[in-house]
Amino acid sequence: MEIEKLQSLSDEILDELLIVWEKSVRSSHHFLKEEDIEYFKPLIRNQYFPAVKLFAIRNENGRIAAFMGLSDDMLEMLFVLPEEQGHGYGKAFVDYAIDKCNIYKVDVNEDNEQAYKFYLHMVYNWVFMQKIYLPDCFS
Repeated sequence: MEIEKLQSLSDEILDELLIVWEKSVRSSHHFLKEEDIEYFKPLIRNQYFPAVKLFAIRNENGRIAAFMGLSDDMLEMLFVLPEEQGHGYGKAFVDYAIDKCNIYKVDVNEDNEQAYKFYLHMVYNWVFMQKIYLPDCFS
């Protein structure tokens, strides 16, 4: 599986990333209300995506199946399409973040039980574990 660094963020790429984000959030962030998701969508697309280094894994059809966003010292976001989960994309991203980017920190919303368990399983170095919403916590 190839991890691609997204060098430029065209409207097409941003829209594709947002689809992955929304589908993943809807399947895992059950604590969010519909109005929360709608509120965050333009912020995620227009502010949060451009603020991080983005990496993607594409499926056999060439579409983005999963992506992660890194800041200088933290894994800020990692999302996988629900229908693409179980292919090792999350583990590949975490390994890449550690091995290639020297990232050892993640901020996960503990209300997102699926992500919480995933990172605990990955024995990730926890920095924060707070009950906060997505602008401060992309998990």
